Amino acid sequence: MSQAVRQRRELEIDLSRALKSGTELEVVFQPLFTAGELALSGVEALVRWHHPRVGAVSPYTFIALAEECGLINQLGDLVLRRACMVAGGWDLETVSVNVSAIQLRQADFAERVMALLDETGMQPHRLEIEVTESTLIGGSETSARNLSALRAAGVKVALDDFGTGYSSLSYLLRLEVDRIKIDRSFVRHIGESAQSDSIVRAIVTMAHAVGVAVTAEGVESEEQKNFLVAVGCDHLQGYLLSQPQSALRMVELIAGKASRPAKSGFEAA
Repeated sequence: MSQAVRQRRELEIDLSRALKSGTELEVVFQPLFTAGELALSGVEALVRWHHPRVGAVSPYTFIALAEECGLINQLGDLVLRRACMVAGGWDLETVSVNVSAIQLRQADFAERVMALLDETGMQPHRLEIEVTESTLIGGSETSARNLSALRAAGVKVALDDFGTGYSSLSYLLRLEVDRIKIDRSFVRHIGESAQSDSIVRAIVTMAHAVGVAVTAEGVESEEQKNFLVAVGCDHLQGYLLSQPQSALRMVELIAGKASRPAKSGFEAA
């Protein structure tokens, strides 16, 4: 136990150092495609940590650590800034960035986001903030004010991992989100479970009834893709279409220098 505590403390110190230097942390981009034409329409910004001693550190590990030790605001700001600076000039409809409940609870969060958009020249309507169900439903008044201020300025809000928590039509109406992302746990079992098929179909129908767009994440097979297109899903995201890409690779892709393989996806970032 003491060894685990020591290792965790060392990783915390290393993460703090990495945030200060910025050289070990890379923002990569997961492409988003329209369901019908499979046209590239946006990206989701994701952070990767290339530790000089232990190699690649799982995002699940270091993001959770950042939340626990008070570094998530710094990490979140770094990802948001780089995403806006790098992807702001790309010819894409949407640049999505994940935001934690802790970030949203900061009283000046909306102001900082708007200042960053102004600084980088990125138009507010092209930025999409991704939050989880628990963040929206169990959030504070400060979180609600931040989201309201951002939406009023044109920033879009996406509900991530939809279907795993408190999802219902009443919440969609009350929360006023622009997009929901069907959790990969449902997408994974398309074609294998009649229950999953029914749930996915119901989510798409329910969202469209209130004017909310639907993205399916974790698409990994042609069968999943074909089903999602057939039920009217708006956008697709997953390794069948593309793995996360480096900024340079995305520039090549947008410029038409890279072609999308049918199944294997682009090169890993």
